[in-house]
Amino acid sequence: MARFKFLPAFLIALTLTACATPQTRVRNGLTGLGLSYPLADCMSERMVDRLSLSQLGRLTSLDGFKHRKPGDISINEFVRVTRGLQDPEVLGVVASSGAICAVTS
Repeated sequence: MARFKFLPAFLIALTLTACATPQTRVRNGLTGLGLSYPLADCMSERMVDRLSLSQLGRLTSLDGFKHRKPGDISINEFVRVTRGLQDPEVLGVVASSGAICAVTS
């Protein structure tokens, strides 16, 4: 019976981990790269519907902007660095999402 003592805490931790949706992870990754929160929030919503998990992972791990403060970079700079991934689909989604979100955010 003692081994089940920590089961409720484990279930709570598991539930909280599950709350981090792909959109939340992408949004946090984009703000960590230096995009403003409203822009990252808008773009992440569009991007999770259009890109694979692999593409999203590569995008949010771009080296050019690691550890920037939200709002430090513009969408133009972000699109320029995204070209380095050499993935036309990612570039198209980033550019179109950035353009739409820059106008609406």
